[in-house]
Amino acid sequence: MISFEYARANDVAEATRQIAGTPGAKFIAGGTNLIDLMKMDVERPTRLVDISRLPLDKVEETRDGGLRIGALVRNTDLAYHPVVQQRYPVLSSALLAGASQQLRNMASTGGNLVQRTRCLYFYDTAMPCNKRDPGSGCSAIEGHNRMNAILGTSASCIAVHPSDMCVALAMLEAKVRVTGSSGERTIAFADFHRLPGDTPQRDSNLEPGEIITAIELPARGFPANYTYLKIRDRLSYAFALVSVAVGLELEGGTIKEARFALGGVAHKPWRNTQAEAALRGQTPDQAAFAQAADIVLREAKGFGHNTFKIELARRSIARALSQAARGTPQSQSNKKIA
Repeated sequence: MISFEYARANDVAEATRQIAGTPGAKFIAGGTNLIDLMKMDVERPTRLVDISRLPLDKVEETRDGGLRIGALVRNTDLAYHPVVQQRYPVLSSALLAGASQQLRNMASTGGNLVQRTRCLYFYDTAMPCNKRDPGSGCSAIEGHNRMNAILGTSASCIAVHPSDMCVALAMLEAKVRVTGSSGERTIAFADFHRLPGDTPQRDSNLEPGEIITAIELPARGFPANYTYLKIRDRLSYAFALVSVAVGLELEGGTIKEARFALGGVAHKPWRNTQAEAALRGQTPDQAAFAQAADIVLREAKGFGHNTFKIELARRSIARALSQAARGTPQSQSNKKIA
């Protein structure tokens, strides 16, 4: 049995005060990941600070034409929000691909960003895992690593980030608003999550005691030429083997702007700006898409069971770019690949 204190925060300042100076304290909102980890004895928080009643559940337009999403907006509410569906449909699509309806009803936007890996060895407390127990070793490198990373890995960790929503946010170049004892700050989404390096126990660049208050989207949402393609072992609820979020702007038969991010392949949502730059000014055809995929995957490395992911990612990138260029995004209700 895990013994812990419980406290409820009524505002952001109180939440940061209640968690400050308490090693092992955790915020809890929907709890869809943290409660699982506690059940598996992976997380043993000394205190849970309930933030579910903080006033962070609004979706509001910003003065510069973007969108501000409160950290406690539920995934279901965000996926079906009319502004998100109209202006940022790739985000809605990623959310609908990401989990069962029951989980989406509970999961919060901020919690989605900080969910932890689903690596088999991270969840198995009988096995060494540097992310769970720094310095103990990475069982996945020589173990059953079919779901693990092929990009951005280190000798310490080959875990992947499990979120679908975060892949779309990376492509959209979102920003994360956080608050801590030192005040408020904004983190570019590309800098929010970390690669494992020698400190795989750190998933993000949040400082101890900081709380996510909002995610901000820029005005550009790629509402016409987009897709979220998720390849998984089964079409029902499952984590991605490879996923791709794409946003394109086409002009005069060529690609004016290209952005895409991958999920299921690295410790964080994976973007390659060189590959995106290579697409600009190109005709949206298979040759251009194959070249972009080659750039993304030139440093990819498999570890045996997951080596197939390299070719799967190559084909997924090309397919997703084709879907976006045609304006035929992947359906999340009929999951047959377009």
